[in-house]
Amino acid sequence: MWWDPSRIEATVTRQFVCSHLLPEEIKRLDLPLGFGDGLTDGTYWEWIDEKAKRIFLILLDLGVPDQIFGLIDDSWDDDDLPIPPDQIERLALTPTRDNKFDRRFYFRQFHYLLKFLEKGVHVLYEDPEIVPIIVDKRPGLNLHSAVDRVELPNRPGDVFSRRRIPIGTGPGMLTCKDFLTETEKANNVECDHLVSYFGSYYHNGQGYVLFTLPSDYSLKSLLVNTPSSLKTLAKQDRRLLFMNWIHCLVDTLCFLHSRGLSHGNIRPSTVLFNNNNHVFYSDVTRLSAEAIASTADKAAFDKESYDYAAPEQWYRPSTSHSSLHRKSTFVAASSASASTSSDNSTFSISRGSSEVGTPASMLHTPTPYLDPRAADVFSLGCVILELISLLMKRQTRNFASHRAAKHKLAGRGGAVLDSSFHKNIGQVESWMAGLAKDASKKDDQVFRGVAPMLQVVARMLSVLPHERPTAQEVEQSTYKILTENCLITEPHCVHQYGGWDFGLGNLHISRAGSATRRRSGSARSSSSAKPMSYRPMSSDSIREEDVAGSSVGLQSMPSIRSNKVRTWQADIYAGN
Repeated sequence: MWWDPSRIEATVTRQFVCSHLLPEEIKRLDLPLGFGDGLTDGTYWEWIDEKAKRIFLILLDLGVPDQIFGLIDDSWDDDDLPIPPDQIERLALTPTRDNKFDRRFYFRQFHYLLKFLEKGVHVLYEDPEIVPIIVDKRPGLNLHSAVDRVELPNRPGDVFSRRRIPIGTGPGMLTCKDFLTETEKANNVECDHLVSYFGSYYHNGQGYVLFTLPSDYSLKSLLVNTPSSLKTLAKQDRRLLFMNWIHCLVDTLCFLHSRGLSHGNIRPSTVLFNNNNHVFYSDVTRLSAEAIASTADKAAFDKESYDYAAPEQWYRPSTSHSSLHRKSTFVAASSASASTSSDNSTFSISRGSSEVGTPASMLHTPTPYLDPRAADVFSLGCVILELISLLMKRQTRNFASHRAAKHKLAGRGGAVLDSSFHKNIGQVESWMAGLAKDASKKDDQVFRGVAPMLQVVARMLSVLPHERPTAQEVEQSTYKILTENCLITEPHCVHQYGGWDFGLGNLHISRAGSATRRRSGSARSSSSAKPMSYRPMSSDSIREEDVAGSSVGLQSMPSIRSNKVRTWQADIYAGN
């Protein structure tokens, strides 16, 4: 039971107090107070009712409710709580000094002095205080030791993901100042398809952060094993769900990019969903043990990040004049709708010119500015291709083997093969052609959107960043494909924002106004976010534009991934 003010008020009634007192003590309730020399006409009951309900509950828990009269005679009331340990002896609750009893009183008083966690608020708890939070400890929950699924007694029905953040100056830790800075920045962005900051607190030397949308699965786990929440869906519903997921993810990326932000870590393990089949990205903050650890150990190699990363994140991009300006790759409605045209039977991913933009040439050119949003588009293209492969019942391990096929050498053993997207463009193209061929043989209308969606993906996977479409252009093309090819009349997550016609993923940003729906869909609404400037600290979040009013010096914050060439341990791969 959690004792909030309303529960205390409703519980400590005259009837309740009388039920725990002897008859003689009950009569004393209506007597005038024993102090004040007759200058007050208040009674003991009136003092309890107005000033000492918490103290009465504490005494009741300790088995000495009758001591309330002595405390009132000494003018103690709820405003004196919490009483320090060295002052509890003054209460004279026992005939002789009893240190054990005094300690019980000291710790018990915090049960009635709860500070509840509220949205957008950071709370500092002293060590003896009780954090009103309910941790889900059901067996079988696949939770890391630093992550819990929790509920708040003041938010019945809502479930959150709680992360424990080590506070300190050592490796894998955040200083207290950095922790507060990160929570301030995280408290600005809220989206229905993005894990978002709810609140945070500090207790017993540890930082804790609560995020919305606790996940049950990730796309990475889905590619290996289909959970029951998807297995129970009818085939048609599952197909529509996957196509809507694509639009939800694109739409949310539009929101981030419209704010001058980037996700910086799009890959199957960061595309999450729950038992309600609600899809969402992981958060874009440093507020996770994994992000802090990766910052501390920059030399560690993450193969999944490498496989789904854009080429310029592992090689120096070209410095040609054309690379400084993004091309318009927007797909007209006519081309997006031409699902039966011959253009959709083959796929060509742009590699740029023969001299500029290839991985070999990138290694020998100066490093220009890295656009993390263009990198997001490439990574999302890889994820969409995985989703389409899943739709077509293709195994992800077969896709990975297909990408790495050119690197296989004769003989036994050998190093781990390079199955990245950016180093195996040709293999990706042939895989896409196979998907389009399979889709053309299907009768379901949903499959009419596969080939044109693959054409969009082909542009997203362009080697040169400036040749990729923007998230807005991808959203516009995806919307046309879903409505005109798949005949989905109400795609999820379709909005207008700031006068631009692209999706914004059900977000509520207090400084920029609220999003409105361009067309009615089935996405949920969410509550408003507290106004605060924000910048993600994910590995590729290098640039921020149009975010004003920062109080934490955002321009001076270092990005985790620099523009320097990363050595990706080529020696562990064969054929390179």
